[in-house]
Amino acid sequence: MYTGITSDLQTRLEKHRKGTASKYTRSRLPVKLVHHEYCKGRSDALKKEHAIKKLSRAEKESYIRKPWTIER
Repeated sequence: MYTGITSDLQTRLEKHRKGTASKYTRSRLPVKLVHHEYCKGRSDALKKEHAIKKLSRAEKESYIRKPWTIER
């Protein structure tokens, strides 16, 4: 399960789908966006990414299934 940050979600997703965004997703095409969140800034996004990457696969699957409200 790939986890990353970007300031332009649509462009990043297109690059992943074309196989030009990361080695991880290039070998696992096609890719599908299953969850995204907005953060207040790059620092918050990096902290969130780090926390998510530390989770096990089962914990990540549980995390993305939680009911979410959008905070901006």
